[in-house]
Amino acid sequence: MGVEPWERDLLAKDSMQLVPDYFDNFYDEHIYFSKEGSSGGQGVGGGGCGCN
Repeated sequence: MGVEPWERDLLAKDSMQLVPDYFDNFYDEHIYFSKEGSSGGQGVGGGGCGCN
């Protein structure tokens, strides 16, 4: 089952993207990196300090 041509406009909307707003995601990553001393993995327990 594929995506029909008339359905592609719905999938192209910003609200349908994995990261709807690039800058919001960028700042969230920066804040997380600054606090934890690591990058990525917001859904994983533990941080850059070695504590779990």
